[in-house]
Amino acid sequence: MTKSQLVDAVTDSTNYSRKVVEAVVNTIFDGMIDAMKSNKRVEVRGFGNFTVRSYRSYTGRNPKTGQQVDVPSKRMPFFKVGKELRARINGD
Repeated sequence: MTKSQLVDAVTDSTNYSRKVVEAVVNTIFDGMIDAMKSNKRVEVRGFGNFTVRSYRSYTGRNPKTGQQVDVPSKRMPFFKVGKELRARINGD
């Protein structure tokens, strides 16, 4: 499901206009991004947790040429699914 499809689904199930729903969805996502930029954990009860993991730099290889490549350190978002979502997906 894309963000646009999410907005359409919320618009269809409520009496709010697409413009209002789109603004709410964008505000929620922007808030989650801002929290993760500040190294804060985002927890949505029953759904899961979003955190940021830091990875140190390393020397890798280009698989095509075999040449060594320096990969810089980076921060990546990480999602851990919650028990309730896992149970609902597995039909428990």
